[in-house]
Amino acid sequence: MSFWKSRQAGGILLIILATLSFATLDTVTKHATQLVPLLMLLWFRYAFQTLVTFALRFPVQKTRLFATPNPRFQTLRGVLLLTTSACAFFGLQYLPVGEFTAMAMLSPMAAWTLKTHVSPRRWALMGLGLLGVLLVVSPGGQVFGWAVLFPVVLVTSYAWFQVLTSRLSGDENPYTTHFYTGLVGAVVMTPTMLFSWDSAALLRYWYWFVLVGFLGTFGHLMLIRAYNRANAVVLTPYLYTQIAFATVLGWLVFRHVPDGLAWAGIAVIAASGVGNALLTVRESAGLRQ
Repeated sequence: MSFWKSRQAGGILLIILATLSFATLDTVTKHATQLVPLLMLLWFRYAFQTLVTFALRFPVQKTRLFATPNPRFQTLRGVLLLTTSACAFFGLQYLPVGEFTAMAMLSPMAAWTLKTHVSPRRWALMGLGLLGVLLVVSPGGQVFGWAVLFPVVLVTSYAWFQVLTSRLSGDENPYTTHFYTGLVGAVVMTPTMLFSWDSAALLRYWYWFVLVGFLGTFGHLMLIRAYNRANAVVLTPYLYTQIAFATVLGWLVFRHVPDGLAWAGIAVIAASGVGNALLTVRESAGLRQ
């Protein structure tokens, strides 16, 4: 059987599709938040995920969809992803899509630093990634300003989200986790959303609400399917295609082109991320020997 017909190849294609969905989500969000209330849009993104996951999986899993041995971890995971999304929604109002995505892609490396043991090489790669961020946000550049706090908080929350996701993966049905993630986000956002509700905006721009909800839900479903087909060692390098997708979409939609230092920073962040993934491959191969 050729590689491109294998489960690993299917996983790679699915994760690339997921990164394209997330890059498109960020681009659509940046545009949509100029038209509709941000908090209302954020609530809709999680309400949509909850309803769609329920509609697709309840006929298959029945009440097992709600069965979880880790309700507190499920709640914490939902809060962490909601924090990540909120930082993205707010941060994209002020930052270009490509540069924002590049900084956010420090999350996989940050997640490794939260493990019990981190090798000196991995710390060096993390330092290289931080150097890339400094190039992107250099004083006098297009991104320098207080808004860089949003990707900083995002990296922290999403790194913990990834660690917790890894912790739950052996105990939980992935679709149950996906359902509770949407439910927690929707419930937490409901009180805030009520104060920003705008029926006129929903009726006029309903398609932006649906598109944001669809892209977020679809992207995470593709991630689930990808990790069901291949392991993280194989898939992690392909996460960084999101930087390329986001940069191209930022140019096509907003006509934004990163400056020289930003290009250098994006390249350094991508290189450090891919280096981290390759180091993981090498370490895994060593463990199997």
